[in-house]
Amino acid sequence: MTSIDWERLRGVVSSHVEAGAVPGAVVGVACGSGVRVEGVGALRGDAVVRISSLTKPLVAALTLMLVDEGVLALDAPIERWVPELAARRVLRRLDGPLDDTVVADRSITVEDLLTMRMGFGFVFDTPCPVLERAAEAGLGFGPPDPSVLLTPDAWVGRFAELPLMHQPGAEWMYELSFAVLGVLLARAGEQPLDVLLRERLLDPLDMADTGFEVPFAARGRLVPCYTPGEDGLSVFDGAADSRWNRRPTFPDARGGLVSTAADYLRFARMLLAGGVHEGRRLLSEFSVAAMTSDRLGAVGARSRSAEVFLSAGAGWGHGVEVVGNSASRRYGWGGGLGTTWYSFPELDVAAVLFTQCLPPPEPLVTEFWSELATVLGSAAG
Repeated sequence: MTSIDWERLRGVVSSHVEAGAVPGAVVGVACGSGVRVEGVGALRGDAVVRISSLTKPLVAALTLMLVDEGVLALDAPIERWVPELAARRVLRRLDGPLDDTVVADRSITVEDLLTMRMGFGFVFDTPCPVLERAAEAGLGFGPPDPSVLLTPDAWVGRFAELPLMHQPGAEWMYELSFAVLGVLLARAGEQPLDVLLRERLLDPLDMADTGFEVPFAARGRLVPCYTPGEDGLSVFDGAADSRWNRRPTFPDARGGLVSTAADYLRFARMLLAGGVHEGRRLLSEFSVAAMTSDRLGAVGARSRSAEVFLSAGAGWGHGVEVVGNSASRRYGWGGGLGTTWYSFPELDVAAVLFTQCLPPPEPLVTEFWSELATVLGSAAG
């Protein structure tokens, strides 16, 4: 990895660890055929971490694999597999009563789920009774929690009792679409989501340390997740008693996976290779291109949810953020428990920064990716 100044990257992370901002981190970079992964501070390079929303790109890739095979179609109405969500109604106003609705203009499609334009998600700029009702129903509007007792069928049944916030396709809203997508995939693939993901994507990529529960052989490498407390960092989820040590009743496609830096870089390298892993095609070039290209356009990218979650000027593909164009283009995403990944396709580079902190340590994350951009610019020059 002669083109990457590794010590500069490690130095950025080390400074934040030494300052006590995080107990440790894992840095991984794939550059061409070379891969390097190292732990800093309390985290070893092979640490198993909760990747939260970095689950979404993996689930998106699984969806596109089924599209490639003709099991799904991007423009297909989802009620074929999720009849509970047929004949949707839509609120007239976000701050209005739940029974003040109109008929949806059209059905929700598979692509609406991938692009998070189903019409339901987080709201930031107005009181929203339907969002409060969704939280009361246990649909999940906080940190990932695999101890939820709802089955997928029960979860989607509760969601079906609520109207949409916006018309399907009209607005990018984080992140409930991927929970629905997980239910759809299990039904279309005729297997539980965790089994389907394992057989179709994780095993072919040799991602043995990745799953909706910590693989038994990896239990000793799971690290605690921390959150700020009055006296410094406190434990959000432990290791030996982790909620991720048991198979969840509801495998949550929004953010339920654990993984390692090395595992995730295998996935990233498959995308950089146009869908091929070690000579075997897993995803068509067309699907890789669609996944990693902006699908929102100027209108969708201006939504309030996009302003909160997406980088300035960024778009959204199928499960990934897309930033910039030409030589500076990158795609990837981050997780709310302190994990981030981006790939730079024109440079054949992918990188991950994994911590275990809720909320993510933004100064470290920002400085790391800024430093990597500088390093890559120097290497390209």
